[in-house]
Amino acid sequence: MDRRRFLKSATATGLAVGLSKATGKASIPEHNWDKYDWGWEPPVLNRLYQGPFPQYGPGAVVPDSDVAMITSPSRDIVSNFGMGLIVYVSDDTGPLQIAGQTMERTLEDLIKLPFAQKIYARPNWREVQKQPGRLDFPEWWKITFDLARHYNKPIGFRVQLENPDVPDPGMPDFLLNKVPYVKLKGEWKGNPAETRYKKDNRVPQYDHPAYQAAFRELNGLLAAELNGHPLVEFVDTMMYGFWGEGHTWPYEGNPFPSQLVAEQTWSAMFEMQLEQWTKVPLATNTQPDFSNVGNADLLDRTIRSGNWIRTDTIFIENTQIEALSNRPPWTAAICEVGFTTGDPKELRTDEDGLTYNEQIISHAADVGVNYLSLWDWHNQSAANILSYYDKFPGPIDEMARQIGYRVRPSFIWTFKRDGVPGLVIGLANDGIADVPGVLRLSVLSDDNKINVSGCVDPGYPKTTGVHQAMLMLPAGAKWEGLRLKAELEVKGMRYPVRWACRQKVNSDGSLTLRHNYRPDQPLV
Repeated sequence: MDRRRFLKSATATGLAVGLSKATGKASIPEHNWDKYDWGWEPPVLNRLYQGPFPQYGPGAVVPDSDVAMITSPSRDIVSNFGMGLIVYVSDDTGPLQIAGQTMERTLEDLIKLPFAQKIYARPNWREVQKQPGRLDFPEWWKITFDLARHYNKPIGFRVQLENPDVPDPGMPDFLLNKVPYVKLKGEWKGNPAETRYKKDNRVPQYDHPAYQAAFRELNGLLAAELNGHPLVEFVDTMMYGFWGEGHTWPYEGNPFPSQLVAEQTWSAMFEMQLEQWTKVPLATNTQPDFSNVGNADLLDRTIRSGNWIRTDTIFIENTQIEALSNRPPWTAAICEVGFTTGDPKELRTDEDGLTYNEQIISHAADVGVNYLSLWDWHNQSAANILSYYDKFPGPIDEMARQIGYRVRPSFIWTFKRDGVPGLVIGLANDGIADVPGVLRLSVLSDDNKINVSGCVDPGYPKTTGVHQAMLMLPAGAKWEGLRLKAELEVKGMRYPVRWACRQKVNSDGSLTLRHNYRPDQPLV
């Protein structure tokens, strides 16, 4: 590689796409996430009063309040924005193809799995764009969106910039004669029959002006169609290297002339993504910076911009477990791990009788994930997932009923202050993750003449304790028969939340308030 030419183009690119904005930024060192001051949290509009709530004396806030209604944890799968088991409809090896099945049948069998709540797709760049100025989505992508709409299961996706598991380069053909590929140092040893081991693995000259312009256009085109799309739940951050995960392991270093140029290039490319994806959360990989391209900086800015994180396995480096375990409470975490099938030769059952899949699920729960993959690594099909589930339904069923956040109004107190009625909502979270955003509460009548609303602090309620918030009703209002509704606010968007309680909820997920707690009578 001509390093002088490379550095010259990097400088030009910095002027063209804004690398100069990042020039003064220092690298973000590794740090513990527990108790770390991020200096930012999501804004809270119409913040509700959240305590303290003294009942007696001249300082009473909720005079003589009484528990009027209580709820219990749901035993059902409850699907809300920001959580769920995710079924994969494509992976590193490309779109799924099963002998004797149509593409529609293969995808529908996966998407309709009853314990799958969300869908995940991972196309390569050249699959979604064939020529400048437009997108050309493959047929399987279009089928996936149709099925997602039919089954009401939202989608997350990543566009892979480079993929060592397919023979073709990542870039579309229209870039191949403009942007050179750079050979990586070292070798990747393994089964020579597999593409990743026999492929001459290279990466593009990422800071080339033509690459930067095309990358900006790609994000602009995708966001114009999918930013704020009702079926799109999250988008993975496109990162350096293999699969867009932020590394080219096991190859040495990176093809940039210096670590500074690498960091500045990817800092600018992350900014491009932030500029375009203003409504949909970006999910940035917690991948340690093996290739020295500034991953820690991207993670830091991900948190400070109200976006999410993800990991591409669970039995991983200490730093990834630290990030997942101690992320800010309002930050969702996505976990991808390849399951085994139910074939006895693949189960990897340990000496204590635990299958590998059960270990995956329990350890993903330990770090409190919002999402977990349903994915048989490079062997994906509904039949393979069911071959395990039919023999061992317990781990998947349990995870489907605890993943993410599962909020409910555990206690509802009523009171009057100066003759005006009010409610205190005691929120509980029976899930394994805190609320990934800001929870809004509304109390409203069917005719909407009563409609009071406000938000609790970001990330609440957490997975332990009861978080209280007060809503004052109009003078003379009767609280029984009103509906209590929850919504989740993320990046300026608002999503309905279905209460995760055993008490009957309405079709919109709200709860009709009634007096169901009488200490001198049986519960009804």
